[in-house]
Amino acid sequence: MAQVRRLFLRILPIATAVGVFWGISVAQGQPISVRGDRWLAVSAVSGNVELRTYLGQQRPARLGDRLDHVGDMITTGSGASAQLNVDLATGSVIMSENSQLRVQALSITASGGRVTELLVSRGQVRVRVRPLTNPGTRLEIHTPAGVSGVRGTDFGVAVQPTGQAGTATLSGRVAASAQGQTVIIGADFQSSTYPGEPPTPPEPLRNDPTLSIEALTVRGRIVQIVGQTDPLNLLEVDNQLQSLSRAGRFDLSLPLPRDRRIEATVTTPLGTQQKYELLVP
Repeated sequence: MAQVRRLFLRILPIATAVGVFWGISVAQGQPISVRGDRWLAVSAVSGNVELRTYLGQQRPARLGDRLDHVGDMITTGSGASAQLNVDLATGSVIMSENSQLRVQALSITASGGRVTELLVSRGQVRVRVRPLTNPGTRLEIHTPAGVSGVRGTDFGVAVQPTGQAGTATLSGRVAASAQGQTVIIGADFQSSTYPGEPPTPPEPLRNDPTLSIEALTVRGRIVQIVGQTDPLNLLEVDNQLQSLSRAGRFDLSLPLPRDRRIEATVTTPLGTQQKYELLVP
């Protein structure tokens, strides 16, 4: 334990951010027309946030921008974040750094229900949705592993480079579906969905951004880092999202920095984030 503590020059707690991940997108390649006046409005921007329209035009996102077409996309860079408000105060979506969100469907049903489908291909988002009274209204988050639908809740999703999605529910209930199976994730529970598999059974919420370093060694100009974090978390090392095993383990080989310091960030599906600075011996 003492050796591990010496590896950390500084541990900087970060205020709760946001993280939301949802299952796989099954409707890609089938554009859905927007019916009615529907949109997501950019209500907060911090750092490098890019907006790309369905026509392929790209520019920095600004307050008041609207994503109102299928195919509109917003991307956050390193250290950046953004918040989107769903029309008529249905809810909000907060994106953490290095995340990407695309509008997959915005429509109004014959009964007046408002359908919102968003694809989160990477990174983390947190979604807050008010109770929905119209049975035809639904909000879904799609990922490369499955899809999650809500009707009034506070939850988060984190999507790893492998497409694995971790969903955590703070309040309300979330229905996570993949491979023809659905699990209900209630308040204070979490679940994972791996590409090609159904969601795992819900387990108690951990929301723990702890990073454990087991080995930090140098071979020539290469640093090897071996460690573990909660398998639902996102791990960034030097601003690059890393893949985790199903047990949350990682084994990385990186170029040795000149100052022998390596930055790492752990983000939970709910967006709780902690930064670490590792000192290479």
